[in-house]
Amino acid sequence: MKLGFELVPDGCWYSNLRSVLSREQWDFVRKDAYARAKGRCMICGATARLEAHERWSYDEKTCVQKLTDVVAVCADCHAVLHIGRTQLKGDEARAAEHFMKVNGVSYAEYRKELGRANEEHARRNRVAEWSLDLSRLKRFLP
Repeated sequence: MKLGFELVPDGCWYSNLRSVLSREQWDFVRKDAYARAKGRCMICGATARLEAHERWSYDEKTCVQKLTDVVAVCADCHAVLHIGRTQLKGDEARAAEHFMKVNGVSYAEYRKELGRANEEHARRNRVAEWSLDLSRLKRFLP
């Protein structure tokens, strides 16, 4: 699927780049993503106001949450990526429509993929504590 769900383990909530970088460093990282995007959402290609989205990988054996990229996405794709937050805000219907449109799938396929993402999220929540690997930022920071 072109657009999926990136459910952050509960223990990693609020542990994002904006909380560990200075404002100037975060601006540099996000502006790099915007420049690479050339004015288009890096997922659906929309020409809209872009937002920076952090991509993470999770190694459950070593308990490491690793930054893999920062990408520029439109608000609709960002809402899908963070579907848990979107659901809490009451905006799931719009996100579901966007997911189905971008991926060319049915509502049943949306629900199936969401179920898979929730299972992955539950499994990752069994990790007591995640260590943070920000080595990807070495290209930006001295």
